[in-house]
This record gives sequence, structure tokens and C-alpha cells, in this order.
Amino acid sequence: MNARARTLLAAALVLGIAAGPAAPAALAHVPTAPAALAGASAAPAALAHVPAAPLPVGRHAVPEADATALRAAISGLPADDATAALVRVSGTDGSWRGSSGVRDLASGRPADPAGRFRAGSVTKVFTAATALQLVGERKLDLDRTARHYLPELVPPSYGEVTVRQLLDHTSGIPAAPGFGDTLEEAYAHRFDLHSPHEMAASAMAQAPEFTPGRSQHYLNINYTVLGLLVEKVTGDSYAHQVGERILRPLGLRSTSFPGTDPEIRVPHNRGYQLFTTPGGGTELRDVTVWGVTDAWAAGDIISTTADLERFTRALFAGKVVRGPLLEEMFTLPDTSVRTYRTGGPAQYSAGLSVMTLGGREVWGKTGGRWGYNALVAATRDLSRTLVYSVNSTDAKGRDTNATAMDIVVAAFGAPEAG
Repeated sequence: MNARARTLLAAALVLGIAAGPAAPAALAHVPTAPAALAGASAAPAALAHVPAAPLPVGRHAVPEADATALRAAISGLPADDATAALVRVSGTDGSWRGSSGVRDLASGRPADPAGRFRAGSVTKVFTAATALQLVGERKLDLDRTARHYLPELVPPSYGEVTVRQLLDHTSGIPAAPGFGDTLEEAYAHRFDLHSPHEMAASAMAQAPEFTPGRSQHYLNINYTVLGLLVEKVTGDSYAHQVGERILRPLGLRSTSFPGTDPEIRVPHNRGYQLFTTPGGGTELRDVTVWGVTDAWAAGDIISTTADLERFTRALFAGKVVRGPLLEEMFTLPDTSVRTYRTGGPAQYSAGLSVMTLGGREVWGKTGGRWGYNALVAATRDLSRTLVYSVNSTDAKGRDTNATAMDIVVAAFGAPEAG
């Protein structure tokens, strides 16, 4: 892949289709039984081999060239950029499942392929789907203003912002202030509790970034307000609505919302983040335990690759959002809408983003929380789907995680260099 193509892919992963190495592991299909996990981190241990397990009955493997590329993409973990990776690929030409890395650096036990992880902004896909279901039930209207539903919260200065503009990040609402500018500041406040009402109010106490509908700026605050809209029109909690509308009907038993609990209280692979030390060096810290109330309906979900694969396939097949409303998830804003500050073309639809990879149009969403990166992606016809969880040591950074980038290229091919 040439430098131009790699730059394009890096930008796509950061923006939304997706945000010295140790001894390599043996990679194979997913083992079946999850196990309990160890606690705090220590020096990296030698990586044990991952036992092989066959694909489920009725599944056939992807072409060997693809399987080889996927194995190579997640080989050599733990490494500088990631401590574990879980990958699931499926489609008309077969399936592949692989894992690499460790559950925790202290024990060096193989990564749990069924382990839960923080999926970050992949949550937005669930939020968008829930909101669109409510549109279908006429409880929300895409062209009505948020102020119509939340007059006590949305001030007149944001009185023209519509539900659709929240969904596709063209609202002009700025980010809520006051969460720190550095990783160290974020770490110091990792157990702070945040109210979505207070966050939305503080964001809209500021001046708009732009006239609604004129630009696009991807920000969590849009989906925080959408979560509040869901609660307002249903008289129910956001998490319960997603559970009743999506998780339970699809049998996503390993997907949950942590609420105010900073722990992942189910089997998981621990997340680590690279910090800069006062002397100019670096250190890895275990960041598994970290509150997510600042993200809420924009990024707090915990899931597995199996659940996210099932959700993606059901969503794209029209089993979650039905009829014309599903097209909202595959329609970018008008071409006159440009990305805020950069002036590039709009990247986001309602919950998803799009890029051409290997000559195919691929739609999906990345997510990032400290120590964790995730992605769901697929072609419209479901000829290929990809879900990954990468325990990135550079999660939420400006640069794209190298392991994540390699997985996407292995699954779909390189982007068009232009």
C-alpha cells in the first residue's frame, strides 16, 4: 500500500469508519470457553499460543490469501501499539475468526476471543438505530427541532437544530467544556461522574460553531442530546430502550451499558495506554477501570465481537431499522456540506461513515476508549463484514493504530489512492 493510500485509510479510521514487538503468537480460529482474567499489569510476559477451534457448522473459511493476510495483521502481539486483538470476518466468500495477544500483561495468558471490551463510539450506531425506530413510530420526526421535544434544555440559540442534524453531526453544537486537554488530566478525572443533562446544557451555553446544516463536525454531544431525546419521548431510560429494541430481540446477551460503574465486570482482556513520564520516557498503565459517563449514548457500550457481528448483519439486512428510514444510515449530507475547519467532504451519515476499500464501498463505525479500539464495518450487500477489538496502547490518539489499520486492509483491501 503506497503512502497516499495509507494516509487515506488512517484518516478514515480516525474520522469514523472505523477514530520492540514481543514473540509472535500462533493465530487460529476462536477457542470456545472464556476464562477468568488476571488483575493489575506488570512487565510483559511471553505470549502463549492460542489453541485452534473449527468454524461453526455450516460456515466455510475465507480464501487462504485473505486468511494469511488476517493472520499477519494480528501477529506479534503484544507489541508497542497493542496488547491484544480479536477479529471476526464473515460474508458470502466465507468466515474467519482470529485472536492474538494477552488477557493481561502480568500473566501473559492468551487473549480471550469471547472477552468483552469497551466499544466506544460504536455505541452511536445503536443510538442512531433506536432514534430511527422512534421516527418510524412517529414519536420523533427527523425534521422537527430538538427544542420542540426538549424546550427546557435546548435554548433559542439552538432552536433550529433538527433531529436529523444531530444524527449526522451537522447541528453546530460545540463540545461540552471542561474535561481536560491531556491524557494525564483525563486519567486524573477518570472516575468523575457526568450528567448528560449538564453536559448538554454546558455545550449549548456556548455560541454555535456554525449555522445548523451548513457544516459537519463529528462530536459526542450530538448523540448525548439524541439520548436525551430518546428518554423524553419514551419516558424511559436510554439504556433500557436500546435493550428492549435491539439487544433483547437480537439476542445480544454479551452487550451492556455500564452506567456509573467504571469496571468491566465480565470476562475481558485488559486495556493499557502509553503515557509519557516526567523524565521524557514512556510507561504503560492499566486503564481498564475507567468511568464512561462522559460518553453515555455517544460511546459507553460494552460488547463482544460476536454480538457486534450479529448486530451489524441484522442492521444492514434491514432487521433493526426498516424501510426508507434505513437509508438515512447510508446517506451522507448534501455535497454542499463540508467538514468543519478542514473543508473536506462530509464523512458521516446517521450513525455510520463510508469509504471505498479494495474497490468496494464499505460502511461502518469506529470506536475508541482508553486502552480499546473497536470497529464494525460491512459492504451494503453483506458480501463482507468485519468486526474487531484492538487493545490499543495509543487509543484515542491523533494517529491511527497500526494493528487496526492492517486488519482493515487485510479484510477489505487498500483504499483508492486518488
